[in-house]
Amino acid sequence: MLKLISPKVWGYSLLLLISYSSSLLAEETLNEDTQQAAMVLDALNQYSSTADWDNYFALYEDKGIFIGTDVNEHWDKAEFEQYARPTKGWRYDLMSRKMTQHGDVIWFDEILSSPSYGVSRGTGTLIKTDQGWKIAQYHLSFPIPNAIAKSITMQIKAAEK
Repeated sequence: MLKLISPKVWGYSLLLLISYSSSLLAEETLNEDTQQAAMVLDALNQYSSTADWDNYFALYEDKGIFIGTDVNEHWDKAEFEQYARPTKGWRYDLMSRKMTQHGDVIWFDEILSSPSYGVSRGTGTLIKTDQGWKIAQYHLSFPIPNAIAKSITMQIKAAEK
């Protein structure tokens, strides 16, 4: 049986369609920004793997910070450069990444794989500057499965003594 749609429902459906179309246009802009920000993060991993420190640190905002896996690794850009420049670099391969944009800020959560450490997580914030997207904060951590969390945290406690 054919049922006619009331003008009220039809009008509401049209409003939803217009709203959905507008959000698609906004997502196209968002996608362009997030694609550019993703290129920054991809370059970060590439430059660290070749110890190309000039290009690596050019991706950070001047007041950017890096938070490492050790509780004492909370470095501003200059401190992080002092740590990194003498090294031969490190390799992290992207497994997955989620990004969320709010205006000129993008926050991200990425799962990485490293030959040295296995699975790790990188989270952080990028900001849009006149020079493009720059890293304001990067935090590297090791995700610990709940099944072994107590054992790992007990080892950390023992190491702190």
